[in-house]
Amino acid sequence: MATERYNPRDAEPRWQQEWEAGKVFETSNDDPREKYYVLEMFPYPSGRIHMGHVRNYTMGDVVARYKRARGFNVLHPMGWDAFGMPAENAAMERGVHPASWTYQNIASMKAQLKVMGLSLDWNREFATCDPAYYQRQQHLFLDFLEKGLVYRKQSKVNWDPVDNTVLANEQVIDGRGWRSGALVEQRELTQWFFRITDFSQDLLDALDRLDQWPEKVRLMQKNWIGRSEGLLVRWELDAATVPDGTTELTVYTTRPDTLFGASFLAISADHPLAKEAADKNAEIEAFCEECRRAGTSLAALETAEKKGIDTGIRARHPLDPSWELPVYVANFVLMDYGTGAIFGCPSGDQRDLDFARKYGLPVIPVVMPREADQASFRIENEAYVGDGVMINSRFLDGLSTEEAFETVASRLEKEMLGGAPRAERKVNFRLRDWGISRQRYWGCPIPVIHCDDCGVVPVPKADLPVTLPPDVTFDKPGNPLDRHPTWRHVACPQCGRDDARRETDTMDTFVDSSWYFTRFTAPWEDNPTDPKVANHWLPVDQYIGGIEHAILHLLYSRFFTRAMKVTGHVAMDEPFKGLFTQGMVVHETYSRGQGAQREWITPAEVRVEEIDGERRALLIETGEEIAIGSIEKMSKSKKNVVDPDDIIGSYGADTARFFVLSDSPPDRDVIWSEAGVEGAHRFVQRVWRLIAEAAENLRASEASPAKEGEGLAISQAAHRTLRAVEADYDKLAFNKAVARIYELVNVLAAPLTQVAGGKADQAVTAAVKDAVAILINLIAPMMPHLAEECWREIGGDGLIAERAWPSFDPALVVENEITLPVQINGKKRADLTIARDADQSAIESAVLALDAVKTALAGSNPKKIIVVPQRIVNVVV
Repeated sequence: MATERYNPRDAEPRWQQEWEAGKVFETSNDDPREKYYVLEMFPYPSGRIHMGHVRNYTMGDVVARYKRARGFNVLHPMGWDAFGMPAENAAMERGVHPASWTYQNIASMKAQLKVMGLSLDWNREFATCDPAYYQRQQHLFLDFLEKGLVYRKQSKVNWDPVDNTVLANEQVIDGRGWRSGALVEQRELTQWFFRITDFSQDLLDALDRLDQWPEKVRLMQKNWIGRSEGLLVRWELDAATVPDGTTELTVYTTRPDTLFGASFLAISADHPLAKEAADKNAEIEAFCEECRRAGTSLAALETAEKKGIDTGIRARHPLDPSWELPVYVANFVLMDYGTGAIFGCPSGDQRDLDFARKYGLPVIPVVMPREADQASFRIENEAYVGDGVMINSRFLDGLSTEEAFETVASRLEKEMLGGAPRAERKVNFRLRDWGISRQRYWGCPIPVIHCDDCGVVPVPKADLPVTLPPDVTFDKPGNPLDRHPTWRHVACPQCGRDDARRETDTMDTFVDSSWYFTRFTAPWEDNPTDPKVANHWLPVDQYIGGIEHAILHLLYSRFFTRAMKVTGHVAMDEPFKGLFTQGMVVHETYSRGQGAQREWITPAEVRVEEIDGERRALLIETGEEIAIGSIEKMSKSKKNVVDPDDIIGSYGADTARFFVLSDSPPDRDVIWSEAGVEGAHRFVQRVWRLIAEAAENLRASEASPAKEGEGLAISQAAHRTLRAVEADYDKLAFNKAVARIYELVNVLAAPLTQVAGGKADQAVTAAVKDAVAILINLIAPMMPHLAEECWREIGGDGLIAERAWPSFDPALVVENEITLPVQINGKKRADLTIARDADQSAIESAVLALDAVKTALAGSNPKKIIVVPQRIVNVVV
């Protein structure tokens, strides 16, 4: 009788209900087993999950299910990163309240995630916009404030004119807002800051201990923290050229060895000296104002045209008082970095070289490669930025750059200027304090009150949460909290004045995601954490998410954990022990038309055919041929998006899960293709058919691996695959595990057919059942619904989701054969596969039978055969 096809529409919801009814994935904090905390970066509730979500959460789910089977008490929670500008934009565009839009999206996405069969503890679910969550965040803010980790100051900020809010430097990409894409402006505002710079050195040093993080992420953070060792050098100014009598200018440099290559100094438009010059010169004032309107991100400054204006001020060279250099205001110097002043060495810095060429300033080569010839060495259009030997540098000539650094530093440290050393050594960091103030409604309110008598007053913890007022309007740009008729007006909790005002700025949403993993450990607690429980679960053992969060989210989370340690909420420094950054899901693009007339077409509207090796895409509706474009990240703009609901509805969740794990290493992009999905679906059906057809005879047998006879090869294949897949799961090498599972199914196909037809003896049937049980356990983390269905079909007890991971038999995984490289006259020419315990005579005979050896000998005898046991064979001819 033919076996029915596996029906995911029936099986998947049935098993999901059974898991839920049995509370299989609910985690107890009191469980005595060893803990394992696996977490994927939680999603923003945009309304729909995408294939990137499917891949990300499937990876985490495989780890969670595997670790449960290995005996760990697994914490695998889910929540929602729910504050932010998109909700306010939706409120303005759709006329709905941000809360309504957000919670409606959460409901939709939660339903989609549940259909995937993820082993999540939904009892710990929260959204960061829940007052119960942000109340505890306000509590943390007040604790940080008490410990001096929060402060308020007026500063220049990146202003997004579309989103009408402040952006951190990290949120400005190529001079544009990371969400809106608008050109960023600079404004002076009073802002709240977290003192992340208090931890600069520790954040840097600890990266070397994060040995379960990708090296590329650690390098990105190191570069962002940007530790440099250099000198603060005081340059004497020519009093006759300075408007208000300033006598000196301090410059921070990491390359004092190149001082003899200096041809100008440059200062920020916000430097006090620039302001003095601007007060006396309208042209300088206009240039400074132009600089202030430009973007402040380092990326924007690197790509912008280098511009400057000569202030007329002159500085005397610290190593030669007779040498005067011009002082420019330049658009690439920021007040927030170093001292807001630099000296320009055009031969050793490309930015300085571009500037010098533009304004006709000298270019003096002072460092050349060791192998170069000084007589012919020139700097043309490219600066030499490497190490080497000093030239054109007077008493430094011939020294290495390191030796020159020390020579100059020692000399300037001893020289006095105005009663103090001309220079001092200083460690500088690129990292700046984290400005968290945002001028928007849909965010966590900052819990302070402004009183004309008392100043800034923290909201008492007993009065938390400071909740967002529901009755706001979005008919005008800007922050609705500023124009609410009553919310901002409050009595001062310190003196009782009734005309005090609430802070209307809300917190950067990266604050919300900088500690959520801690809240998951005890989301029902009145305090932000239960320290005992948090210290038990943290750090997260395996954190999974996109490389795009390498700096922003991960660095902020590392700071937050340290700040929470200072305030007594946790006892560790690092939040994430293991980090994995998964690749994206990409898809080829389809379009018709050219240029501005180009119209992008969704994959659902396209049929792709391959004829004689040529692929072409046709519109399903009309048959019109359209263009096949490049493979790119799935995006709404290019319409190369595959809806997970369509895939799961057509093929089932297990097929979608299996495909996103199977095609490429998990840290690389996976190319979505209909053929690939169909292949995964065929495999699901094949596994089901093979097991279901043999199920009746398997149920009647006891599982037992074979030690000899016909079943031995079956048991060896199963147990060796078990051992290998264990190692793959431990390393998150899911694609390798998939390949091994395919191989095992191929090995089992014929024996299962024999069992189904009643043609296998009892020992073989027992071996096959043992192998099938192993196979089901291997696929369970990836295809949990299929695994449950197959487990029930062969008469297994209980749920596979609750079963312990099987153990491989050591005797069955020993490889009885060995492959030896065969050299001829010392050069490898072949490989010999032979029994591990073969004696020298057998090895020599087998080697002589190899084609490569026969050809080399040409009918003669070898002079010698050298056998290094279990290592190598060398034939001397």
